[in-house]
Amino acid sequence: MDTLAKLRAGLLAGSTRLDLACGLTEFPAEIFDLADSLEVLNLSGNTLSQLPHDMYRLTRLRVLFCSDNLFTELPACLGQCSSLTMVGFKANRIAQVPGTALPPLLRWLILTDNCIRELPKELGQRPHLQKLMLAGNQLRHLPDSLQHCHRLELIRVAANQLTELPEWLLTLPSLTWLAYAGNPLETEADSALLESTTVIPWKALCLEQPLGEGASGVIHRATWARPGSVDQPVAVKLYKGEMTSDGSPLHEMNACITAGLHPNLIQVEGRIVDHPQGQAGLVMALVEPNFRNLAGLPSLVSCSRDVYAHDTRFSAGVALRIAGAIASVAKHLHRQGITHGDLYGHNILYNDQGDCLLGDFGAASFHAKSDSVESRALQRLEVRAFGVLLGELLERIDSGLTEERRGRLEELQQRCCQPQVMERPGFGEVMQELQDL
Repeated sequence: MDTLAKLRAGLLAGSTRLDLACGLTEFPAEIFDLADSLEVLNLSGNTLSQLPHDMYRLTRLRVLFCSDNLFTELPACLGQCSSLTMVGFKANRIAQVPGTALPPLLRWLILTDNCIRELPKELGQRPHLQKLMLAGNQLRHLPDSLQHCHRLELIRVAANQLTELPEWLLTLPSLTWLAYAGNPLETEADSALLESTTVIPWKALCLEQPLGEGASGVIHRATWARPGSVDQPVAVKLYKGEMTSDGSPLHEMNACITAGLHPNLIQVEGRIVDHPQGQAGLVMALVEPNFRNLAGLPSLVSCSRDVYAHDTRFSAGVALRIAGAIASVAKHLHRQGITHGDLYGHNILYNDQGDCLLGDFGAASFHAKSDSVESRALQRLEVRAFGVLLGELLERIDSGLTEERRGRLEELQQRCCQPQVMERPGFGEVMQELQDL
């Protein structure tokens, strides 16, 4: 973290990135001294409520983070920032989003956890828009102008007041990752299934070292003292109960339970009761240590696409095994009335043999199990996500793939990603194609 003292002393001259979280109540004028170099500005975690009207002087600024501040309106001055592509104002008090506040090259907008009731029509006039994070607001509808955003790939509108998904939304040619849980429009989870889940008293668990932490909670290795049985090593996920960019962590917990059993899902052993602070949590099977993430999270540059280690390579057998398993588990989830909403390489654990597990249900949403145009369209958005994943695997196959087989896989990948949503194959057909190969 940079310091205000260093900035004022001129020690940060030429910096391309500046991070300041030091109780700022006003925008430091010295930031303009970096106008010729500054590309990423992070002012999150302060008490700012305004930005200077001449922000346009930061001519190289591409990324601005102002989360966890006191803004009540998205600053109109941002609309004049000619290079700005990413804007993040999570967890403020924003109720107004003027159309004039949207920069012309806007690609990624984060307004999670605010008080927004309505979005301006100008949002649909930003042709580069690719990623839109709106969970935890008070939206009752989305502007119809968004139907013109043909590059839009990811939308998070969970925990709002939407009573329906507009028809045009499910026809967007590039839409791939959609989360809408916690709105009045959503089908309810199976309450009987939730209530029948095994309950595990907190006192029966002995927490050990943390295994990881995400936006929705912390995962620990633990020992479960099972009555009448030997102690069992497990993983315990304790949910934070706060709004994330995907939606409500408690909704994620319900989706994990409702997903049921599948060899490519991490098995849920039960839900935790009697936590001393009332914290919600799940007990899950412990994943073997030889499993690792298939990919890394998207970067500021890649926006909606995962980042893979430069040396990641697969044999054709391993890549096809991963692809087949993910198609199978996606088909299983759709039968349960669940769209995963975040089908990405970074949410897949795999080992050298190609065994894999799909995790992270933070963006999962429920839909009717009965066949309808809407349910089929929702499922085919996920088919596009699979198509993106299949393309990433194909790029990294280094052996065992004939030219003929590669051609068939590339054709399948293109069908999964084609712009006409309803003309994409379902996962049953995808699985059959992969089995034939």
